[in-house]
Amino acid sequence: MGCVFGRAAASSSPVAPRRKRGKERASPQPAAVEAGSPSAAVVAGGDGRPRRRLGGRRAAGPKQGCVPAAAAAEQLAAGWPPWLVAVAGEALRGWTPRRADTFEKLNKIGSGTYSNVYRARDTVSGRIVALKKVRFDNLEPESVKFMAREILILRRLDHPNVIKLEGLVTSRMSCSLYLVFEYMEHDLAGLAASPDVKFTLPQIKCYMQQLLSGLEHCHDNNVLHRDIKGSNLLLDNNGILKIADFGLATFFDPRHKRPMTSRVVTLWYRPPELLLGATDYGVGIDLWSAGCILAELLYGKPIMPGRTEVEQLHKIFKLCGSPSEEYWKKSKLPHATIFKPQQPYKRCIRETFKDFPTSALPLVETLLAIDPAERQTATAALHSDFFSTEPYACDPSSLPTYPPSKEMDAKLRDEEARRLRAAAKAKGEAKRTRPRDRSHRAGPAPEANAEIQANLDRRRMITHANAKSKSEKFPPPHQDGAMGNPLGSCRHMEPMFEHQDASFSTVVPIEKGTSQTWSGPLFDPSALGQSRRKKQTTLDAKATAYSKQLQKEKGGIRAR
Repeated sequence: MGCVFGRAAASSSPVAPRRKRGKERASPQPAAVEAGSPSAAVVAGGDGRPRRRLGGRRAAGPKQGCVPAAAAAEQLAAGWPPWLVAVAGEALRGWTPRRADTFEKLNKIGSGTYSNVYRARDTVSGRIVALKKVRFDNLEPESVKFMAREILILRRLDHPNVIKLEGLVTSRMSCSLYLVFEYMEHDLAGLAASPDVKFTLPQIKCYMQQLLSGLEHCHDNNVLHRDIKGSNLLLDNNGILKIADFGLATFFDPRHKRPMTSRVVTLWYRPPELLLGATDYGVGIDLWSAGCILAELLYGKPIMPGRTEVEQLHKIFKLCGSPSEEYWKKSKLPHATIFKPQQPYKRCIRETFKDFPTSALPLVETLLAIDPAERQTATAALHSDFFSTEPYACDPSSLPTYPPSKEMDAKLRDEEARRLRAAAKAKGEAKRTRPRDRSHRAGPAPEANAEIQANLDRRRMITHANAKSKSEKFPPPHQDGAMGNPLGSCRHMEPMFEHQDASFSTVVPIEKGTSQTWSGPLFDPSALGQSRRKKQTTLDAKATAYSKQLQKEKGGIRAR
């Protein structure tokens, strides 16, 4: 390669031998905890009583910052910045930083709420790599801990279907940090959106087999990804799929559950329990997202593209059915009383996707189960009939080679198409004299956003009440265009509602010619016009009276 990423530091830190007290027992590894959770660095002594580690302190996560003073000094000498060593020393163990001047940026290939990704050339080895610049505040320890958790998770995982972190780019005086990854030519969202690409069933099985294998490895290592979607599934020209972007990932321990934030997972792939405010969850959230990906590949487009959380939950209930009364009682979800429909919805996955292969429907049904416990595991999904029935999954090396295509490319194509349509429309409108008729444009289904006003007020009061620690609040979930939310929406977007007096399952009829193309409160345009005309008439009357008064005063002055 000509350059070794993440090479070990030149010298190992000397550790003084510990004095033995009878029979020493190896101290067990601490349970994995999420960044920001208090965890004391302790070691079990020979008498079984816990003893604090020399140089140890309260750890921010899974051994993120608890490194001995000698190791911290070595990391500083190796060139790591002090703000990173102080909080994320364990994530840096055994590595030395790369310098920014050893990479040449070529072009931007991805953008998100908390990072930008660039294609770059390693000037030492000549390889093409991907540089992910992470946005964070290096003066805020919680921000650095959140970023360090991603590094620690990536270093723990080692699987052909999980992206490999190859190094870090920073310096002792730098306030920025780049993560170095191998370059992948495509992402699944970009390929699926390409008009020239049509996946066959063996190809879909190949991609899903790799996705579930990567998730199986993550879950076996107590890692939840929490943002599975097409743009985070990268593909190279050899047909290998790798799960990427672990910015929202976290450690979990199924034996010792703890509250976690529900503000994760991109909206179109977010499971119902998170939309209902669950803070106690497990591998089921990643499996739901995988089920959405499978159905999307077979269907040819996203199956539940909601614009708001309320609309997304409504789409889920319409397709997958609403939860049973038993589930509502046992789950005790925070937002259950707000979003529980008045009338239960019937599950209709088989009817909606009746054209799917027979072997695919049971797996889709399992992964899109309303109850997370019924989604089983990634291992069980890999052993389903979908993969053991002909036609079998093809070998990755036999997959066709496509031109580089990423979600950003698809967005650029869509923007260009919209620009051309707008230009053509403007040209056509210039020739017309009659007003535009928007009645043919499809507006949102009214029942998708309908809700009782009282419930809306309650929803606003509890929007962010489920986050326990500061690290759980940092950062909030993605709210960019990739979520299916409107561009330019606020950071914590509140659901929009269509009608004050309508329940969640009520259908509000809209007359032809008054349909709206956005999600918002309905109003009567004629009433609005009357209000404006009335206001304008009042202003005109006041102006006329004032003008007459001025004329009278001028006449009086002339008389005097």
